Amino acid sequence: MKEDSFQFSNGVVVYPLLFVLSIWVVFWAEVRFGFNFTRLGIYPLAVKGIPGIALSPLIHSGLTHLLHNSLPLLILSAALFYFYRPIAWKVIIFGILLSGFMTWLIGRPSYHIGASGLIYVLVSFTFFKGIFAKHYRLIALSLMVVFLYGGMIWYTFPIKDEISWEGHLSGFLVGLFFALVFRKQIAKPKKYEWEKDDFNEDDDPFLKHFDADGNFIEQLPEEVDLEEDPQDSIVYNYIYKKKDDDD
Repeated sequence: MKEDSFQFSNGVVVYPLLFVLSIWVVFWAEVRFGFNFTRLGIYPLAVKGIPGIALSPLIHSGLTHLLHNSLPLLILSAALFYFYRPIAWKVIIFGILLSGFMTWLIGRPSYHIGASGLIYVLVSFTFFKGIFAKHYRLIALSLMVVFLYGGMIWYTFPIKDEISWEGHLSGFLVGLFFALVFRKQIAKPKKYEWEKDDFNEDDDPFLKHFDADGNFIEQLPEEVDLEEDPQDSIVYNYIYKKKDDDD
């Protein structure tokens, strides 16, 4: 993999918006024309449920379901295309197919729909990839994902009958799998001058005022003339008082 830096591109905004727009268009078509696309979802261990492996992320049961998935999908896919651009499409396409296939294998006999499986792929992949990469920017992204979506882990367990925990669990495991598969593929961020290996901090007047622990040095050693005799810097003031003749 080339040493690509974290760079902003049109895809960081355009592709996530297209994903979200597509699920809204499908929902609009259902409401506007009276369609019911639920039967195009995943129905486990049945031939009729196979198309849902690819189509289920586009289908939602209602406006609340759609709203809950839209913002996470937008944020996480944008982060994916910004930080992991070379492998972003692989994660999304194969994430949909693999998580859908796992749901088809382990799911309850019911239609499983929604983009939440893909969202769990993105959450899991982003978190574990940052941890495995051991790069401070990617670790910071992992911590942000935990802060925003850490509570989602509970929905990989059967705590609510109406929630497809099988799809969530499948997405979570697939994201972890991708983080392991692409473990060595890490984008190299563009370094600032002070981060470069060939940059000598002794040449920078500002950075010279910090020690190895980051503590500020008020006066640098070279600013003190060690050969100077301390006595030379002492100024003696003599005050003469004229003695009175009467004394």
